[in-house]
Amino acid sequence: MGDRQLKFGAAIVGVGGPGQQNTWLSPEIPGDASVDIDWYIARARQLEEARFDFVFIVDSQFITPDSPPHYLNRLEPLTLLSALAVTTTNIGLVGTITTSYNSPFNVARRLASLDLISHGRAGWNVVTSGDAGTAGNYSRDEHFDYPTRYGRAHEHVAVARGLWDSYEDDAFPRDKEAGVFFDPSRQHRLDHRGEHFQVVGPLNLQRSPQGQPVIFQAGDSEDGRNLGAAVGEGIFTIARSFEQNQAFYRDIKDRAAAKGRDPDAIVIMPGLTVRLGATDEEAWEAEEAIHAARDFDKTLAEFGRPFGWHDFSQYDLDAPFPAEAALAAGASSFRTQAEGITRLASERGLTLRETVIHFERSMRSPFVGSPRTVADEIERWFTGGAADGFIIHVTVPSEVTRFAADVLPLLRERGLFRTEYEATTLRGNLGLPIPANVHTVARELDEERERSLSLG
Repeated sequence: MGDRQLKFGAAIVGVGGPGQQNTWLSPEIPGDASVDIDWYIARARQLEEARFDFVFIVDSQFITPDSPPHYLNRLEPLTLLSALAVTTTNIGLVGTITTSYNSPFNVARRLASLDLISHGRAGWNVVTSGDAGTAGNYSRDEHFDYPTRYGRAHEHVAVARGLWDSYEDDAFPRDKEAGVFFDPSRQHRLDHRGEHFQVVGPLNLQRSPQGQPVIFQAGDSEDGRNLGAAVGEGIFTIARSFEQNQAFYRDIKDRAAAKGRDPDAIVIMPGLTVRLGATDEEAWEAEEAIHAARDFDKTLAEFGRPFGWHDFSQYDLDAPFPAEAALAAGASSFRTQAEGITRLASERGLTLRETVIHFERSMRSPFVGSPRTVADEIERWFTGGAADGFIIHVTVPSEVTRFAADVLPLLRERGLFRTEYEATTLRGNLGLPIPANVHTVARELDEERERSLSLG
């Protein structure tokens, strides 16, 4: 892939997501940014002007009083993205939808609608819901266990993709002179009967200019990585360190290849929080000041999220980390993250206080410094096999303005990022192939076989 270029997405988190307790205090951010559609439209247009590939709307459906400010009061992703679809032209529109608490037919229909409204710019971030409390909002006493969550996810995506192929691309002649609106032979029922879902179909929507919405996935467990390697076209992950992300990158690409997929047709994008300064020293001072301003009690409360929002304030902060209680609490939540934190605390003999501080520091960005330093680090990750692109977390607009004005030109000078969009679809800009309609492929094979027999 000699013409390989960086891809950039942006997660818009209004008044501040995890670890951003004080972001909403910025004079640049309206107090109601997370529910202000004009705010989102302005951010999307700003990102489109910078030639970003897509905006990304994160989501969860369970909150506590300790949830980050943005989580407490925010718009539903696909409703929001539909508004952005008619106020932008090229930028992709990616939303989070859980496979644990939605039906495949409804999800397929909503995403296909967004794809048509946007003329082929929709993407789906497939999640299985880590917040175990979500179960209580969907008439369930308990969250699905890990095998069930991921079994549902694999089947859910397969059903949605099957439904998106309900109509072949030539199903609607719309020939007014002949009085022919559609060709029934180009409409296909799904008739799916699986372990988790039974769906007849067909879906009552045609395919979009990009064929099907782009599938994104983020998961670090064995189940999560296998799901991403099986169905993901874009993979979201955490930006830990160059070496760790190199290993993750190779692992996902290898797993995908083992499943018969083209590794180059998967775009791996770590999350990116950028802290820019005129010098490296200035940037690091700003980064440290932000972390120093955080309230420890709020950090302790938010620390409980991977553990099913377990209340860690009940323990002695300076006693050993309560491993047994933590593992039990995290078993049906963000299990891989909970197990990783607990294992590290046990191996190092950390107290609860030390574990919380270590966890908070581990979330700090490796992309801090002058514009050239940050550009150099982005290039190192990209050319060194640690990333195909990045998801930038957007809150304060001036940070995006500075990144677009000071970092992107350096990457463009090096031939690493576009100056103009290559396409009007999300797939086109990400360099991903349009999936062929399975029924069209089968029909053309049958027709070719019949021609061969007639000539034989």
